[in-house]
Amino acid sequence: MADPSSYRPKPGQIPESPGVYKFRDEHGRVIYVGKAKSLRQRLSSYFQDLANLHPRTRTMVTTAAAVEWTVVSTEVEALQLEYSWIKEFDPRFNVKYRDDKSYPSLAVTLNEEFPRVQVMRGAKKKGVRYFGPYAHAWAIRETVDLMLRVFPVRTCSAGVFKRSAQIGRPCLLGYIGKCSAPCVGRVTAEEHRELAEEFCDFMAGRTGTYLRRLEQRMHEAAEEMEYERAARLRDDIGALKRAMEKNAVVLADATDADLIAVAEDELEAAVQIFHVRGGRVRGQRGWVTDKVEAVDTAGLVEHALQQLYGEERGDAVPKEVLVPAVPDPAEPVTQWLTERRGSRVDLRVPQRGDKKDLMATVQRNAQQALALHKTKRASDLTTRSRALEEIAEALGLDSAPLRVECFDISHLQGDDVVASMVVFEDGLPRKSEYRRFQIKSFAGQDDVRSMHEVVSRRFRRYLQEKQRTGEWEEEAARAAEEAAGAAGEAAEAAGAAGAASGSAMPPGAPGLTEATGTAGSTGATGTTGPAGQPLDGPAEGPSGPIGEDGRPKRFAYPPQLVVVDGGKPQVAAAQRALDELGVDDVAVCGLAKRLEEVWLPDEDDPVVLPRSSEGLYLLQRVRDEAHRFAITYQRSKRAKSMKAGPLDTVPGLGDSRKQALLKHFGSVKRLRAATVEQICEVPGVGRKTAETVAAALAGAAPAAPAVNTATGEIIEDEATGTAASSNGGTRP
Repeated sequence: MADPSSYRPKPGQIPESPGVYKFRDEHGRVIYVGKAKSLRQRLSSYFQDLANLHPRTRTMVTTAAAVEWTVVSTEVEALQLEYSWIKEFDPRFNVKYRDDKSYPSLAVTLNEEFPRVQVMRGAKKKGVRYFGPYAHAWAIRETVDLMLRVFPVRTCSAGVFKRSAQIGRPCLLGYIGKCSAPCVGRVTAEEHRELAEEFCDFMAGRTGTYLRRLEQRMHEAAEEMEYERAARLRDDIGALKRAMEKNAVVLADATDADLIAVAEDELEAAVQIFHVRGGRVRGQRGWVTDKVEAVDTAGLVEHALQQLYGEERGDAVPKEVLVPAVPDPAEPVTQWLTERRGSRVDLRVPQRGDKKDLMATVQRNAQQALALHKTKRASDLTTRSRALEEIAEALGLDSAPLRVECFDISHLQGDDVVASMVVFEDGLPRKSEYRRFQIKSFAGQDDVRSMHEVVSRRFRRYLQEKQRTGEWEEEAARAAEEAAGAAGEAAEAAGAAGAASGSAMPPGAPGLTEATGTAGSTGATGTTGPAGQPLDGPAEGPSGPIGEDGRPKRFAYPPQLVVVDGGKPQVAAAQRALDELGVDDVAVCGLAKRLEEVWLPDEDDPVVLPRSSEGLYLLQRVRDEAHRFAITYQRSKRAKSMKAGPLDTVPGLGDSRKQALLKHFGSVKRLRAATVEQICEVPGVGRKTAETVAAALAGAAPAAPAVNTATGEIIEDEATGTAASSNGGTRP
């Protein structure tokens, strides 16, 4: 690890001009490239106290051994030079996007004498016109098949084209009218190129003019009574309209724009781009990247713009680029895009209307792409095995944690406090053993205390299950035998020593007590745990494993690792809960959200796993799943409490019978006025339930009627049992 002060430039050496700088390691390799409006201010920020730097920046400056810079005239030149250097040197600490999959594009090879329409993947070639990219290659082929009727451009390979020219006979497409057959001279090279250019114009969105021209030619043919030609033109128009319908209109004003959305976490980011031409989505692509440098959303957008338009010119750069965050400053990026297009380009964040709605769709695609990328990594068996081994090594475990349980707390400003427990076995979620908890011991917001309660309850149920199946007594007996053996050996040694000294061991010594089993009997009584903790109380719910009696076991299996969502306080609370219960064979760690640090009990410093660690990815996925499960439960609980009515307080009354009661009586008011015998007339409601309903509704105060504040009219509400008349009085 290098000391940044060893290669820090001397005062006054760094200019204040805009420029681009490179950090090199001890072997001379470029590890980071950056640009700055003022080189002096930017480079000085790297040579400060390491404790004040972002962890990724700190890693970079301690890996570097030298820094150098190049002065440029403007910020736009700095942007261009930065892109060129990143492409040339491929620095390890720069954000580099990689395609999350291979997207096909529709390509027209205008660089050939007879242009060809085909599906292309990979890097773009000079002189080739591209449209897309598309999600699927079959979508391109369907579109091309429809359009070849109107634009019979060559689609065959060079070999087929050459063979047809040699034998003087076109291929099948030439015979069925979907190729103009330039190979046999049916059209000249100039005529075929004109067809290819018309095809490109139509695909670029200039559809209205061409369709109107075809319609005019169709009407002229009909007036001249050339009905066969008119019918052919009519079918051509229909084919083009069907091709256009494959791309729905998303922006009514026929806008040409690219929409860029970013989904990110602490380690990775996914970028999705929608290409809109003529108001229709003409293509889509996506990238994922490791966040190896300290970069925010605006920085990710700037890197995406560089990669997206770094090799583009002219119409390939749209008039408008919509982004989730504008780079700061925005003027150099906007000017750079304008220069590449040759006319003004607007770079902005959509605020309202169709463009904002479409941006939300692109954002959802980015989030799904990031989730899919993480799922693919987690689903691979080799990757999962490596992840578990890395976790075991980082946490100092004796073996890989094949069962991992994660706990998370969720609430809304201290209300409806709940917790979740998710289970991962062999690196995969086991959803049948997920559990949800309501915090019972206190009210208010205290995540540390909540974590202690939840972990205590989970492992108290585990000890209770061991006691119920007899495992507890067997372990207690084994522990007592081991203690008795140790006590006997100690007694013999002490007796020999006492005989030698003329003294004897007093009765009631600790060794004798343990030998008789009285000191270790707390766990065998069935009411307390190994540390005197009570084991009573209901279990949280059914579990996946089935016992010999056919009933589902409750919290039957202990994990090898407990993960808590939080930092040092939450980890300490979980460890304290295990210590109080005497559980000493379960490891505990916490994953803090801010920097993805792994905290261990009684450790002052966290364990920092490498950003590329599969173990960190697995811990992160476990934590995110616990957070999702907790917040889903909290939201459903809050929604239920907000919609609760008088019948929801009746014990033992389910949804089906509530609906039957309301359907029979029409409102809660009429149900409240009914007798027990009348309630018993409802199908499925017995006398005991009817008495319970009547007693509960009699004790519940009727809701106050709703009043229209403008007219003073009482509004009728069948759900609450109030009624209204037009003069403001109530009726029975």
